[in-house]
Amino acid sequence: MHQLTIDYPETFPDVVGSSQEQFEQEAKWAMAIKLFEMKRLSSGMAAALVNVDRVTFLLKLADYSVPMIDLTEAELLSDLANA
Repeated sequence: MHQLTIDYPETFPDVVGSSQEQFEQEAKWAMAIKLFEMKRLSSGMAAALVNVDRVTFLLKLADYSVPMIDLTEAELLSDLANA
């Protein structure tokens, strides 16, 4: 397994009103959700990044204003036509 280390000023957790552990966990969530939103990771892969199950990950998306399903109108119409 690989590990990513990010340096940040020690004041960051205080600025956002959290503990160091909470800040680091939120940063991991933000990274996983952004990579999912950019379609770089599947929901399952993003969930593994934050060590939760896929359903928990998908439900957390709303906290970041990221839709679970992001289809274009054409994709949605195609899915409906083929349903």
